[in-house]
Amino acid sequence: MQKKTIIIGVTGGSGGGKTSVSREILNHFPNSKIAMIEHDSYYKDQSHLTFEERISTNYDHPLAFDTDLMIEHIKELQAGRPVDIPIYDYTQHTRSSETYRQEPQDVFIVEGILVLEDERLRDLMDIKLFVDTDDDIRIIRRIKRDMLERGRSLDSIIEQYTSVVKPMYHQFIEPTKRYADIVIPEGVSNTVAIDLINTKIASILDDK
Repeated sequence: MQKKTIIIGVTGGSGGGKTSVSREILNHFPNSKIAMIEHDSYYKDQSHLTFEERISTNYDHPLAFDTDLMIEHIKELQAGRPVDIPIYDYTQHTRSSETYRQEPQDVFIVEGILVLEDERLRDLMDIKLFVDTDDDIRIIRRIKRDMLERGRSLDSIIEQYTSVVKPMYHQFIEPTKRYADIVIPEGVSNTVAIDLINTKIASILDDK
């Protein structure tokens, strides 16, 4: 009989440290069958839109994601079958023609700002984590990241944050905190919470 695939959901606001928490968990189990799936990979294909229309997409809204496909893929992986996960092209603001093959694993970390928003996705998860970081810290991190890695201006980052990112966080992301099994204040610097989660995952892997 095939052992159950464990699904761990990790969410929180943009710049909140959810990716760092996810990678910290992954790095703790370097030789185990554990992998991460990012909700960002499942942004909807926008090739039918003009470039100007793609730029104006609200990427912090649930409708920006093809969550149906992500759910389908997770179910396939749980059934022991590999899937081809989309690759999103951030320069063209649409899905790339390329995909990457993901093989089944014992544990999957499902990471993204809205992974606890859809009840169907939540129902697939065994452990749900919310990384809770102050708004001020998150915007500072976002400014540094977007200026260094994405070549964006300070004005454009602040405009996007105040008009889209912050309102969407309070409308869609923060309310999902109530679904979390564990809330992790300040993300990866909360070593006690990370250690507890790693201990739990280790016990699951030992049982397999």
